[in-house]
Amino acid sequence: MPAHCNPDRLRFEAVSGRRVEAAFDGGVVTSDGGGLLLGLCWKALSLGKRFAACFRDRRDPDLVEHSVETLLRQRVMGLAMGYEDLNDHEALRRDPVMALLAEKLDARRADCQAVAGKSTLNRLELSGAEATRYHKIGHDGAAIERLLVDLFLESRAEAPDEIVLDFDATDDPLHGDQEGRFFHGYYDCHCYLPLYVFCGRDLLAAKLRRADIDGSAGAKQEAERIVARIRERWPMTRIILRADSGFAREELMAWCEANGVDFLFGLARNERLAREIAAEMEQARLEAEATAKPARRFKDFVWTTQKSWSRERRVVGKAEWLGDKANPRFVVTSLAPERACARELYEDIYCARGDMENRIKEAQGDLFGDRTSTRAMRSNQLRLWFSSMAYALLSGLRRIALAGTILAAASCASLRLKLLKIGATVTRSTRRVRLAMASGFPLKEVFAIAHGRLAAAARA
Repeated sequence: MPAHCNPDRLRFEAVSGRRVEAAFDGGVVTSDGGGLLLGLCWKALSLGKRFAACFRDRRDPDLVEHSVETLLRQRVMGLAMGYEDLNDHEALRRDPVMALLAEKLDARRADCQAVAGKSTLNRLELSGAEATRYHKIGHDGAAIERLLVDLFLESRAEAPDEIVLDFDATDDPLHGDQEGRFFHGYYDCHCYLPLYVFCGRDLLAAKLRRADIDGSAGAKQEAERIVARIRERWPMTRIILRADSGFAREELMAWCEANGVDFLFGLARNERLAREIAAEMEQARLEAEATAKPARRFKDFVWTTQKSWSRERRVVGKAEWLGDKANPRFVVTSLAPERACARELYEDIYCARGDMENRIKEAQGDLFGDRTSTRAMRSNQLRLWFSSMAYALLSGLRRIALAGTILAAASCASLRLKLLKIGATVTRSTRRVRLAMASGFPLKEVFAIAHGRLAAAARA
């Protein structure tokens, strides 16, 4: 039988002879005082009207309490601050910081709050490409995808000489009867198989896919779309596609070669490839036995498959001996030896793709890109885009406001914990809304620096 308690007075262990009591009577208090920085970053990135323009609102304007832009602000910033479920917004609709971020302090109707509750946000998420009788807000997926690439392009003051686009597929486990769910043998679960594209820390694409496909399915189409958009702005920038062996497919490599795009992909080993580096592997074995340390050799050679490839391509093999076993690895590339020798190509350029795993963890874990629990796949894709926009928002905050600070390379979760989660009391008068934030906040100076930079960028 559950214990009965009085939430108006909670008693704790006495300290120094004094009773310790707590109660939920502090008045208007928020735990997200630092979230105001997100509002400045939203303006600095000019996200408001551009993101709202990706949606079509066919509701009766005279009956609308919450505009599409208000709903998008609320949903995306809620994700950035750690509120992944729509149920959270039933309480957040009364949160003063959420109202400030939505730039709407009061509701027009007496029976509403300044921002929306879970039901209104749910109708937004269930919208399709076209508005219907019951879901009168539609969205343009192609426009959302373009906006993600545009945010990346705007993050650079000048066109870089070279960029590397990392492609990767990962699992999104499903626990219901969602549309498009399939069992994936490698991941040993029912899941989706989303495709992510990053350039460094910037997210350029997040495509939700069924799991009954090859890991590279749709990669050529995404590369076409993204590269075309980049070349509109940066025609002279060299573009390299980088991915694991699941993307070393003739279709994608041939497209790269035909369109002046370089590639560097892992290559699954087989007996023919193993024979190519047999001599190097023996040398590595002898060195490892003599030194009792791992040893590796590299071989640069031209190779082709027996049937699937249309031409010979440069392959680099790594012959490595670890302890008592061989660890061969291979990559295929269009980069010439003059651009990078075999060791540099593998160790410095290809292995750097491992950092993308951290970016995917941020997008899926820190920003809830795996909360794909609605019935329809289109709604789950929209949820993934909301998480992607929250990632872009925090990336903008990191880039614009935190360069040179201790949070310059912080993960999204660390940014939320150390910069956004600040307790504050909120008072509102005729002329102003004031947040009295916790005096003991340890990163006051960093917060002040971030505020100054974002305010300047927002004005610009």
